[in-house]
Amino acid sequence: MKKEKIEIDPECKNHIRGVRDTIYLLDGKWKTIIISHLYYTGKLRFMDLKRQVDGIASKTLSKELKILEMNNLIKRTQNNTMPVSVDYELTDFGKSLHSIIDTMGEWGIKYRKQLLQKE
Repeated sequence: MKKEKIEIDPECKNHIRGVRDTIYLLDGKWKTIIISHLYYTGKLRFMDLKRQVDGIASKTLSKELKILEMNNLIKRTQNNTMPVSVDYELTDFGKSLHSIIDTMGEWGIKYRKQLLQKE
């Protein structure tokens, strides 16, 4: 028996593509957490960000920051200090993720409450 191909409206296809692109951009364990910390705290130096993001290795943080910078979500600023220090902050484009971050946080709080009620 041959299955019928379900046609999807072009507008829906475009929306699904946007969801896929967003998930691809924020993929992984750390990117959304790093963005969240920078969203709620503002500009942070590397070691301050490492202390905030519980459990991340320096090498992993460095790699994730490079990817986020390459995708124009964060800005890296090297300061003329001795020793050299580097600040990271969200770009305007990165700040545009605020509604996603807020919604994820609200959903996560509800989810945790639901889990605790089942115990």
